[in-house]
Amino acid sequence: MKILHLSDTHGCHRRLGDLPEADVVVHSGDFTMNGSEAEAIDFMNWLCDLPYAHKIFICGNHDECLYGANIDGLDSEVHYLCNSGVEIDGVKFYGVPMFMGDCITDRQSRNYGRIPGDTDVLITHSPAYGILDFDDGINYGSGELLARLSALNLKAHLFGHIHAQHGVMEHNGILFSNGAIINADYTNLNSPNELLI
Repeated sequence: MKILHLSDTHGCHRRLGDLPEADVVVHSGDFTMNGSEAEAIDFMNWLCDLPYAHKIFICGNHDECLYGANIDGLDSEVHYLCNSGVEIDGVKFYGVPMFMGDCITDRQSRNYGRIPGDTDVLITHSPAYGILDFDDGINYGSGELLARLSALNLKAHLFGHIHAQHGVMEHNGILFSNGAIINADYTNLNSPNELLI
């Protein structure tokens, strides 16, 4: 299965042209800049129109307008994951958003704890601690998420959030992808990551 991974487009999704072919396109959050409903609707319309068999997205810390939202009316091949999963061609995807209301309470820890053990592809907005999470002399990733990863048998972990660490790495047989499209100073667009699992 070929996955095209994007994250942190921050309202610039319509500037992405000639996207490569893939079986599934995944956006791991921060599709808005200011968190407005209009931005979220524009992104969802764009995503629905992409010519991919399956499209998956989760929310990032900029996408607060969707906190607690019940999203109806998406095309059948578009999957909004909010502490939930979907199976596509035998591959189990699971998505955990990054809403600030969860992060300042124990809810985010509980969300990480509920990631199913049989997940193949985990989608979060935050990276795990020490994995493509370094910027300005600091590792910004989640230690709790790193601990949870050790109990999973993943094929891939897709995330964003740390714009300076766009890229893919393999560690212990797991593909880690930071799909941040906007670069660290918000001036240029990176290419989406392409993964084979």
